[in-house]
Amino acid sequence: MPTNPDLINQKFDHSMSAQIQQVSRTTKNVSTAVLITVLLALLAIMVYLGMEQHVLSRQQEEIKEDYSLINNITFGIFSVDEWGEKIGNVVNHQVGNFNMNTDQKEDLQKEIEGQLNGLINKTTREITKPQKSLAGKLKKLAFNTFVDTDELHAQVPSFARTIINKINSPGSMKRLKGIATSKMEELEKQTFDRSSSATTKVSKYIYQKYKVDNVSDFEESIKSKITAIQVQLKNYFYAMAACALFALLLWIPLRKYRWLHPSLFVLSALIALVLIWVGVSTTIIEVDARMERLDFMLLGEKITFMNQVLFFQSKSILGIVQTLMAQPKPDAVIVGVLILLFVVVLPVVRLVGRAIYVWGRDRYADNKIIRYIALELGKWDMADVMVVGIAMTYIGLNGILKSQLSGLNMDTDTLKTITANKSSLQPGYYVFVTYVVFVIILSWILKRIDRDNKKLETVKN
Repeated sequence: MPTNPDLINQKFDHSMSAQIQQVSRTTKNVSTAVLITVLLALLAIMVYLGMEQHVLSRQQEEIKEDYSLINNITFGIFSVDEWGEKIGNVVNHQVGNFNMNTDQKEDLQKEIEGQLNGLINKTTREITKPQKSLAGKLKKLAFNTFVDTDELHAQVPSFARTIINKINSPGSMKRLKGIATSKMEELEKQTFDRSSSATTKVSKYIYQKYKVDNVSDFEESIKSKITAIQVQLKNYFYAMAACALFALLLWIPLRKYRWLHPSLFVLSALIALVLIWVGVSTTIIEVDARMERLDFMLLGEKITFMNQVLFFQSKSILGIVQTLMAQPKPDAVIVGVLILLFVVVLPVVRLVGRAIYVWGRDRYADNKIIRYIALELGKWDMADVMVVGIAMTYIGLNGILKSQLSGLNMDTDTLKTITANKSSLQPGYYVFVTYVVFVIILSWILKRIDRDNKKLETVKN
């Protein structure tokens, strides 16, 4: 039976077309699976980095709160007990090391001689004044007969030297120092502000917590811990920013492969969710005003207070919201609700809506609610405004603190104070900035996808 060449060619073309479509579907499925695997691995890394950064941020906040508590100015410069202890140490040291030098002995010699001469003159005037009674007249007569006033005055210097030698003897000096020390201790016990017990309890608790025995060990331990945490936080932030950048750079080589766009966009949206979670839950700003050093001269010795914390506060965006909503004032609660709504809730809803819009375009392309959330809700997203607001708040606070603290700096012969403003923006703020930039670029990509899809639909129609 003769074979129709045209029929054979048609079957061959149909078979080849089916094979090509099958290969194309297989290639698309494989490339999509590879992309999803890579992005899921990237997402897992970012989740891990975010969790670590969240934990480290909480640790740093707790450590700095403990440090600000034990070094609070209330338990230092403003504590009568602390001043009493330091002054008592100075006085006791002065008393314990006290010894008369030659000049002091000469001054004391003159003082004693003056007192003795004054006593002789007073006694002489009292006895030699006119007497009315017989006993008085007899005393006056006996005094004038047997006492030579000039001779008494001549013996005054030797009496004064004897007294000084007696005072400077080891036994007398020891008794004098003991009397002075006991009186000072008695005065210390009478002067207190009832904060010593609280200070002792706080110090004991914190020393046990950080396994140290004294202030110097505590300072060294805190410094090393904070330094290590800050290095880790910076490294984690850089790693998260690198992962986000890598996800964005994937759009460049894959922009022509439309079947990869839904998977790539959805996983990019999940990366953005990780960024906003870390950005709003970790510390964004620290306000730290302290008096680094106060030196006060007393009796030739220096009384020193170190690292006296005037004010410390660290907050995340969610912490700010929580603080505002806990206030008894309705206006503060309203501000907290607005920040939560426009900075946290709406951006998350917007990301979810965009992911649904791109992933289920065939199903939700004409859904007005999904389309509005994906394309129109951006006008209510205030995350970028929050970034600017935090930056302006930090700049304003920094200027105010520097101005106020500069007025406390003094440098005189008896008093020297050095203040420091250690306020700073924390890695959480930079993660939040990364989120905002990431979402802005993702919004631009979504517009490109939507525009290209509309062009394709127009061509098909």
